[in-house]
Amino acid sequence: MALPKLAASPAYYSLVTANSFVLGQTAWHYRPMRFRSTHPQQRTLTTTPAQQDQQLENYNARQDQPPPLPPSPRESHSRSTSSSTTNSSPSTDTRPKSASDDSSNTSNTSNNSNTTLPPGWEDNPDYKITNFSQLPHRNFGYNQHIKINDDFKESLRQILWQFRAPIRYAFAYGSGVFSQKTGSSTSSSTGLSPHPNPPKAVQDWQASGAKIIDFIFGVTHTQHWHSLNLTQHPTHYSGLRYLPYASAAISHIQDDFGAGIYYNPYITVNGTMIKYGVVNLDTLATDLSDWNTLYLAGRLQKPVKILRDDARIRLANQVNLISALRTALLMLPERFSERTLYERIAGLSYLGDPRMTSFLGMGASEDPRKIRNIVGAQLPGFRQLYVPLIENLPNVCFDDRRMPRGVGWEKEDAVRHTGSSGTSSESEVLGGVEGLELRQDMDPVKRGNMVRRLPKTFRRKLYFAYKKEFGIPGSAFDEVLEASEDETGAGGSGTFKRREGGNFERRIAGQEDLVEMMAKCVRSTVAWPSATQSFKGIFTGGLGRSWKYYGEKRAKGKKGVSGEGGKDGKGE
Repeated sequence: MALPKLAASPAYYSLVTANSFVLGQTAWHYRPMRFRSTHPQQRTLTTTPAQQDQQLENYNARQDQPPPLPPSPRESHSRSTSSSTTNSSPSTDTRPKSASDDSSNTSNTSNNSNTTLPPGWEDNPDYKITNFSQLPHRNFGYNQHIKINDDFKESLRQILWQFRAPIRYAFAYGSGVFSQKTGSSTSSSTGLSPHPNPPKAVQDWQASGAKIIDFIFGVTHTQHWHSLNLTQHPTHYSGLRYLPYASAAISHIQDDFGAGIYYNPYITVNGTMIKYGVVNLDTLATDLSDWNTLYLAGRLQKPVKILRDDARIRLANQVNLISALRTALLMLPERFSERTLYERIAGLSYLGDPRMTSFLGMGASEDPRKIRNIVGAQLPGFRQLYVPLIENLPNVCFDDRRMPRGVGWEKEDAVRHTGSSGTSSESEVLGGVEGLELRQDMDPVKRGNMVRRLPKTFRRKLYFAYKKEFGIPGSAFDEVLEASEDETGAGGSGTFKRREGGNFERRIAGQEDLVEMMAKCVRSTVAWPSATQSFKGIFTGGLGRSWKYYGEKRAKGKKGVSGEGGKDGKGE
């Protein structure tokens, strides 16, 4: 009776299973040598520092790759020629000449499809994408990658590799990367260089005058990034590094005050003096798409050198660039020059900036001719950013016989002006000092559509400004706002409809004071974040560094005022 009860007990099977497992392991461990592998497996549970560095370098190399460029007109012509030669028969070709023209048109159409923005791409952009393959097409955003000297670009990337904290998106900007035209004939190269021991590529690129190089780093987790960077580079930070839980305090100051960016100025990396700002990728993407502060979006509206790219930021920045183009068009007449357009775009982020105005009688800390100097020296760079967008807008076009025909001409024009230094001669730029001529359609329907497609936060400010001017009652205005923010199709089907302007937007587009009203809205967007960001710099950079920074900026401002009416010959 005991044996059947034991066999039915669960403990009996557990005991048999355990014994079988032990016996099996013992037999496997003491198996004969002929059954053993001649190459025993070695399992590594942790990575060495060298392996971590290699993994980080491989990741950086992948992120550093710009999008592929569209085929140039010469390449497409050679391909179409070789294709027609290969496909032609040995017999005499009796086809009419128009047939060959059709084949070249087909080739151009194929090339244009690689650069044309697909219809509706900005109606419902997915800012949660994680891979470049999720962008509208493989060449999407190629205009954001400005061509510079390869050796100088590599020197900039080497600076990024000195940070162990993960940098997901990075770009270099400012006069240390792209030259700015000055009104005086004397070169600033006679001054002392801020770089202790820069690489030769940096020296050659800044031959006309050495300047600090500005960076912005986009990171995923702010506190974690500062915690790692405080461990590796504690001297980069001001006295805030001595606070208890310093990384938490620094990330709080970064994310909750000013424009959401934390600057460390006057830092030497690889013998090069730099200033770098740290921003959360979510903050950067929101400002690019909605224009909450225009502090970060305004910097990317001008030529910058992207050193490490991110798919989500590339998409958001394309929205930012086309929004800046529409804003400038709404503030311009029917006919205008390239230079006028680019100066209007470059000046958006400086409207309301306290650095451009006198404070407590101390004078402006920026050169009052800064905008004109930027565009004057960087016209080919602005072309790379905006010509592909201009060619995709239905209500604006180039109206100049000097304009080249073909895809990617703005890139070729910029490459011709990219040598061993960051300077270029205005007389050699296509179109001269003023660039090419453009013309826009002043049709109220099309301009109303542009108003409707302005960034969400900025558009609401413009609507509220005209609500007061038009005297629209609250209930009626609520309906206008609700209609402007309704992105879904009829019946809530989940499909997204095109953002087209209604009567309210067309009425705004036809106002004579639209330029002044839009400028007022830009000032209200820029002023407070810029002022608080400047005040925050006293704590993040330290009192000594902040005063040094202001002194240098003020010296530039005085030099700009004294040089006004110089060689440039045109006052503001």
